[in-house]
Amino acid sequence: MIWSFVKITVFIAIVAVLALGAGYLAETGSGLRISIANMEFTFGPVQMVIGAAILLLLLWLTLKVVGLLLATIRFINGDETAISRYFDRNRERKGYQALADGMVALASGEAGAAMSQAAKAERYLKRPELTNLLSAQAAEMSGDTKRATEVYKRLLQSDQTRFVGVRGLMKQKLAEGDTATALKLAEKAFAMKPRHQDVQDTLLQLQADSGDWKGARQVLGAKMKQGLMPRDVHRRRDAVLALQEAKGIIAEDATIEAREAAIAANRQSPDLIPAAVLAAESYMQIGKPAYAVRVLKKAWNAQPHPDLAAAFAAIEPGETPAARRKRFETLLKIHPENEETHLLAAELDIAAEDFPAARRALGKLPETHPTARSLTIMAAISRGEGEDDAVVRGWLTKALTASRGPQWICDSCQHAQAEWAPTCENCGGFDTLSWREAAKPAMNLPHGAEMLPLIVGSPAREAHDPDRTTPLDGAAPTLDETAILGEDTGRRAQN
Repeated sequence: MIWSFVKITVFIAIVAVLALGAGYLAETGSGLRISIANMEFTFGPVQMVIGAAILLLLLWLTLKVVGLLLATIRFINGDETAISRYFDRNRERKGYQALADGMVALASGEAGAAMSQAAKAERYLKRPELTNLLSAQAAEMSGDTKRATEVYKRLLQSDQTRFVGVRGLMKQKLAEGDTATALKLAEKAFAMKPRHQDVQDTLLQLQADSGDWKGARQVLGAKMKQGLMPRDVHRRRDAVLALQEAKGIIAEDATIEAREAAIAANRQSPDLIPAAVLAAESYMQIGKPAYAVRVLKKAWNAQPHPDLAAAFAAIEPGETPAARRKRFETLLKIHPENEETHLLAAELDIAAEDFPAARRALGKLPETHPTARSLTIMAAISRGEGEDDAVVRGWLTKALTASRGPQWICDSCQHAQAEWAPTCENCGGFDTLSWREAAKPAMNLPHGAEMLPLIVGSPAREAHDPDRTTPLDGAAPTLDETAILGEDTGRRAQN
């Protein structure tokens, strides 16, 4: 509203000024007289101003016409002119419109329309770095991998689009399952753009799958230096990779290098259980049991684990069960209320044939948290104390359907696996395994209770065959007999 008022006011003022100027010129009475031969022209002041304006307009038109003629001559000769620029702008406008329409079609899932618009944009723009990208994505959407590969290879010819071409080919090889070629392409893409996070993650996964632990550690270090990974996460994952590198060196019989690599992996992450076990074994090889004990105790302090107990037992392999039970006191005192501590103490007492002490060590675990391991240990205690076979079979029956207890479980897909590995064998997740109990119990065996006589023997057969003996007969099970009661109990008791 105010702006409109201002414009009207300015317009009236200009008209008023022009009117006053014309009146002033008319009142002066003087004009312009031009004599040509016998002809004389007289112009008044107002006519003189109008004539001057007309002359200026004619001069401007003349210059424009001359410029147009010169531009036409240059256009005919093939030079760039305003005419050619006009047509170029028109083609560019149509090309970018086709490119925009192609991107919209691609986002809408119309692969055929996207490819058509990409070809049209290429015809108008002549800029393959733009149109080839659209063509490749449209070809992938339509399932034409051959055409997409051709387009990506064309992108390799330009420095500006080479990275896009390499990355596109890498993804195609991954989709095809050709991980060896995908790994080489990922390495090339990483060399071009080491800060590209998607390329880093892809290369790290491929290197882990192929066992290139040294290369994976380099990529992991690059992620940490670029601020793409917290320092504590990097230290943990680098320890995982160093552990696998150490295992690879052990496979090559490089003893000294393997020991150094194992110890380095444990220093990186003392709570990494497999690294602690391997470091303890390395210290034992060089005759430093005290160092092995320190490493295992530090790892046990972070998280008690059966593998740590087995490695601790291996430090003195020839000791008696009683001496072993006494030596383990230093380990058992670290987390006295931990469930693993109770189970380990009970197993050591069973190996020493001190069954009342084993029952006390086990406590109420079979009732409060029944697992296959605790129930199997309870069966061994019952047999060692001379209880009836029905009582032993009762504990074993419960063990068949009880939870397996803590296992190596993937945090991503919840898959449980027997041994620790840097990647999940189910989903391929890196460093996703943790020692814990599954949220859902393992699937029970169908008719598990009915299968029990096949495992521990039929009571009816024993009644008709009094001379028949079973591995469980006797006041106390031996180490081999205990193994029948459960794989975990036998293995740990033996150690």
